[in-house]
Amino acid sequence: METNEKLLWSIALPGFGQLFNGKYLKGLLLIFLEILVNVQANINIAILLSFIEEIEKAIQETDFQWLMFYPCLYFFAMWDAYKDAGGGKKPYSFLPFVIGAYS
Repeated sequence: METNEKLLWSIALPGFGQLFNGKYLKGLLLIFLEILVNVQANINIAILLSFIEEIEKAIQETDFQWLMFYPCLYFFAMWDAYKDAGGGKKPYSFLPFVIGAYS
């Protein structure tokens, strides 16, 4: 159960699972990268604009070069927190992460 808890912390925000695992430097680096990518890609602005139905403006505000890095960072943080907590020892335990990344 402990590996799942750390995975869920990492889903909440990339880096939290690493902090919970005691990997403080890695966790802080992932949190910093998540904030950097979020700000550079204008994700929050795009979300806000899409909520008020200004889709075209949301598309114009978004920096897709930065946005494409976000899923990589997110899935790496989840997989790394899971592995550091002792998960991933069974064969094919990586498949849910791969399927989620390709979806």
